[in-house]
Amino acid sequence: MRKYPNGSIVNDIGCPISQNIDSDNDGVVDSIDLCANTPTNTPVDSLGCSLAISDTEVYFANQRLVGGPDSQSPNLTLYVFDNDLATPNSSACNLSCAATWPPVLITDGQASGIQGLTNITRDDGSLQAAYNGRPLYFYIADETANDMNGEGVNGVWWSIPYPALADISPLFDSSTQLQADTQYETDQALVTRFSDRPRTRHAREDEFQSYDHYIKFYFENRASNIEIVDYVAKGDDSIEMNVRTIFPLNDIEAENRWWYLGQTTVAQYAANTIMDYLGFDGTYYYYQLTSSENKRLGRPIQIGDKLEFEVSQFSATGIPRGQANYYGTTFLYIVGEGIVPWYTLNSGPYPEDSARIPEQYWLGGRTSLHYQYTNEPNDHFMQMATNLSYDNGQTFLLGRRVHHSSFVDGSHDEDADNGIFEENIGLSGPRYVNQRCSNCHERNGSAPVAENNELLDRWVFKVGDVNGNPDPAIGRVLQPNGSQSEGEVSIASWSELSNGLRSPNYYFSNGTPETFSARIAPRLVGIGLLEAIPETAILALEDPDDADGNGISGRANRIADPENSQLTRLGRFGWKAGTASVRHQVAAALNTDIGVRSSVIPELDCGAEQSNCGNTQPLIPEENLNNLVTYISTLGVRPQRVWKTGVEDTQVLVGAEQFEIIGCTNCHTKSFQTSEYHPLAELRNQTVYPYTDMLLHDMGDETADNLGEGLAEGREWRTTPLWGLGLSACVTGGVTPAPVAEGAEECIPHHAYLHDGRVRSIEEAILWHGGEAQATTNAYVALSASNKSALLAF
Repeated sequence: MRKYPNGSIVNDIGCPISQNIDSDNDGVVDSIDLCANTPTNTPVDSLGCSLAISDTEVYFANQRLVGGPDSQSPNLTLYVFDNDLATPNSSACNLSCAATWPPVLITDGQASGIQGLTNITRDDGSLQAAYNGRPLYFYIADETANDMNGEGVNGVWWSIPYPALADISPLFDSSTQLQADTQYETDQALVTRFSDRPRTRHAREDEFQSYDHYIKFYFENRASNIEIVDYVAKGDDSIEMNVRTIFPLNDIEAENRWWYLGQTTVAQYAANTIMDYLGFDGTYYYYQLTSSENKRLGRPIQIGDKLEFEVSQFSATGIPRGQANYYGTTFLYIVGEGIVPWYTLNSGPYPEDSARIPEQYWLGGRTSLHYQYTNEPNDHFMQMATNLSYDNGQTFLLGRRVHHSSFVDGSHDEDADNGIFEENIGLSGPRYVNQRCSNCHERNGSAPVAENNELLDRWVFKVGDVNGNPDPAIGRVLQPNGSQSEGEVSIASWSELSNGLRSPNYYFSNGTPETFSARIAPRLVGIGLLEAIPETAILALEDPDDADGNGISGRANRIADPENSQLTRLGRFGWKAGTASVRHQVAAALNTDIGVRSSVIPELDCGAEQSNCGNTQPLIPEENLNNLVTYISTLGVRPQRVWKTGVEDTQVLVGAEQFEIIGCTNCHTKSFQTSEYHPLAELRNQTVYPYTDMLLHDMGDETADNLGEGLAEGREWRTTPLWGLGLSACVTGGVTPAPVAEGAEECIPHHAYLHDGRVRSIEEAILWHGGEAQATTNAYVALSASNKSALLAF
């Protein structure tokens, strides 16, 4: 027999058997109910134990209740215990803390009896305490039951570490060190500085389908940096473009193409000019092109002119290996404004001319990419941000190499000719899920759902004991690969529901964990921008008690900073908002998914009963970790495709209205303004459209699992960002069979949505929304066929 997340007991063909009973009728079946004989109508948690209090100060950790003593919960008393920081994730004492038992009673915000214990204070509803600067664990006991002997409530002391109760500390503020801006003004010019990478073909050549691909050895000093000094913007008559490279360019082929024509080919420009070589400073080679003429129109350059350009990075002889001649990105510079995302239209004598995409469709702000016209269906999420800063070009490419290289043998997944990345070899410990980031994040999208009975080594299975603590035989994440595999997981079958939906049934080769949560790899697009959203903007959307009465009660997850446990951060990433920053998310994934230690999380995931945890493995080099974080943070976001033909798609516009009318935007918040304090210039001060509030929402029983994370319960999930959603099936599915000739790529879509990939269409995803979203789902079902189609198109 196998026990599944909802507590049901089924036989080997998935049919329920008689053990699926609930003796005390509290909604939690006996097989996972820790508190038998709960009185009728008593509110209980996911483990069947009394919640005991009804005020707003209720938090969850390790599936255990905590709260604060106040007028609304008079029967609770707060205790504090100096927990050993060597085991900061331990749960309640449960009689294992005899050396320092009992905990100290807190009375009216004061604590006595422990030297160095800071007074408990209340600030905006939170509780704060510290012991000699270290975080503390709080414990709750039911005073009326006179539980003063270590038994606690229902035999358990409910606990949570201090940081989860503290005020949230912002990631960035006025003291954050900022990288140089990508654009600034002087008295003489508007200056725009950004980066570029090599490309095999041009931006409109769909017959080759090779523009968005990465060339071999892209990481070997192939980045270039571009500076546009726009004197026209300040009343003068010229534009100066400075280009710097790490490899020298060919003296007679260092072309800089300006002013798109497109009359004979889609790569025809009015001016193909060899740049002037300015010199070498020991690191970079410098080139320059200056002009005061709009050669397409035969007149002086004016503010508002569309300067489309492309730099040919044709290297000189002596390049170590790989392709020497390559093109650059096609950029559109609006004189007096800057670089903008573009689309094509047939305009008079200029076929497929470039034009500025209206700003309301720049989903990623100025990171937004131009529309793709090369018909490369699976490469949408792998591109540099359009405004990638002047100093981050090579960093981006080096980070991409880390992402695509094995942490076992250093091999690159895209092309064996890319060689071995020596610095990655042997960093994976004795247990891991997969050996490289890109194996789970397929082309920076989601992992595909495997066929039944195939190893799910591109997913993450978070696991726990019956109380939600790390599984003593596994740890927090089940790792099926490595020299000490923790067992395999596969999909045994699918349960087909009456409404046409389906849910997966899992088989664990070493036995089903008491609690677990299946997680498919999410899309990586735009997460740097999500990190840049100010905490105040997200917290302003919290409504845990549904004060506005709209049925939506989102709340933020609160996470201890892994590099400073005294700071509490806003949870932003992961299916339950369990990590606080891109750096935290990357380090956590390296740790549990690939078995790699880092300076952020140096202790590998290991159960209490396990040995050889791998904590003598070398750390990932800090430079490589930073490069990887920069790479993931600065991926470009595709613009909304409503404008790709130059005419607004009216069906999509109708769908956008319906999306709001039926209540989707109650959680999928349309837009935010990013912080002025984010260190990366690419991400600062951007208006973005991610369609998420980044809060936790109760999605109902049908999508719930039985393992929480931080403050998140099993029924709660972070609102998934929607940017890139319509492109994701082709990114995940890729193209097959492999094209025999250039231009033969065709999308083979693979639809896999929600946290466990169960969903096969966008409509199914909507229909799975229960709990707080049930009213919106009902409203969708009631729409006319045309309005449904419009919403799905949107």
